[in-house]
Amino acid sequence: MLSRLLGFARDVVIARYFGVGPATDAFLVAFRIPNFLRRLFSDGSFSLAFLPLLRGTDGKGGVQGRLEVDTLFGALILLLLQISLAGTLAAPLLIAVFAPGLFAQPLDSALCTDMVRITFPYLFFIVLTAFAGGILNSRGHFAVPAFTPVLLNLCMIIGAIWFAPLLDRPIMALAWAVLLAGLLQFALQIPALAYTGHVPRPHFSLRRFRQSWPLLRGVMPSLLGVSVPQLNILVDTFFASFLMSGSISWLYYSDRYIELPVAMVGVALGTAILPRLANLHLQGDGAHFSEVLDWGLRWVTLISLPAALGLGMLSTPLMACVFGTDAARETDIVMAARSLMAYAPALPGLIAVRVLSSAYAARHDSGALLTSGLLAVLVNGGLGVALAFMAAPQGWRHAALTLSTALAALLQGGFLLHKLLRTGIYCPRPGWGLFLLRTGFAALIMAVGLLYGDKQSLRLIMPIENSYLRLCVLVAGGTGVYFSVLWLGGVRRRHLHAPLRPVAAAAGIQRCD
Repeated sequence: MLSRLLGFARDVVIARYFGVGPATDAFLVAFRIPNFLRRLFSDGSFSLAFLPLLRGTDGKGGVQGRLEVDTLFGALILLLLQISLAGTLAAPLLIAVFAPGLFAQPLDSALCTDMVRITFPYLFFIVLTAFAGGILNSRGHFAVPAFTPVLLNLCMIIGAIWFAPLLDRPIMALAWAVLLAGLLQFALQIPALAYTGHVPRPHFSLRRFRQSWPLLRGVMPSLLGVSVPQLNILVDTFFASFLMSGSISWLYYSDRYIELPVAMVGVALGTAILPRLANLHLQGDGAHFSEVLDWGLRWVTLISLPAALGLGMLSTPLMACVFGTDAARETDIVMAARSLMAYAPALPGLIAVRVLSSAYAARHDSGALLTSGLLAVLVNGGLGVALAFMAAPQGWRHAALTLSTALAALLQGGFLLHKLLRTGIYCPRPGWGLFLLRTGFAALIMAVGLLYGDKQSLRLIMPIENSYLRLCVLVAGGTGVYFSVLWLGGVRRRHLHAPLRPVAAAAGIQRCD
């Protein structure tokens, strides 16, 4: 939560100090490339892919298991050094791949190239940071990996406020802040690893690298499968580079609002239940495995439905808090609000995917994750072209891209859920129909309350001077209405208690008929 709130503060600082324009678009593309890889490996994705592998090394004996982890660490260091060097040298090629529309403006592409060369080495530090976080998560330590992104946000805020005015090209301060943050984030993991007694020591051995390659290759499908939202954002950035100036920034800010509940609910739930699910799968306790997954999906439903409605209905006041209330920013507020409104329906799918992916990762079923991921990317790309370039009117094309991403996220979540149900791995507990009715009705009443409250806030609270006050009143009121209706409908804490009965040893895998 602290990380996401500081991330919001970071985006407000960037919007207020640099605005929306070619320079900001160039930085966001330069930042998007390494940040895509950061989000690919962090936010729990690395843990989802590697935690079952790290758990598997525990059964091989302390020395053998530690040697495999050290060999993987050494292989990652060598691989990342090569990728970082290649990416720095091939910066123009990366821009041509991720945002070719920038080449229509030579000055913008040159600025973006310079910033990519500064930010790309961030990849080296952040992947090693994520590997260390995976080790900590596998040992039951979650605080340090969760706190780590705070450093990135602090570095960027400090760079924008204090160091940008000292440079000829102020936007370059953000690029240097990203690189410094990578170093600090990796350094933060070392004391935590030392405290747990699991500091990896890189082991460089050609023979062992060859032995560890199948392990890394086996992890990649899971990693790609759970990182589809990041791939789809890159697809959107690619298409947005051909749209009007500012489209990349508008998409970025709408994505940032979606990230908040995804990280606080989806990533948190998925990361927390993954070790439990992995243990249950190893023990063969299929019934308890299904109960833990069911508990997670109930929380997904409880939080994602009102959050999606709230983000869509309050998109304009939310963006007013980012861009400020200056009349010159009114266009940015409207355009960014449109993309957020179209993106909001993705929230239940995005959060569900994070929880469902934990079930597949715990069972080492990377094929389903990869298949669902490729399907979602293909659907997003096809719909993006059809909606943004053929159907949407001018001014709504960037929003059409986020709508296609939302539909792809819902499709991926539905695919993963359907397979678990069809194979009998997940057996929903009784009461789902009533639970959906209660949450849906409460969310509907909340939506009606927000419509009324929004009109009243425009009349009673000066929206221009008090955008934050207006938003706080609406969010607090909507939250209060939602949970009050849930309580009146009969939902109690006992309905959402986690199943904590002991893991049954060798209970046999149970499937529902």
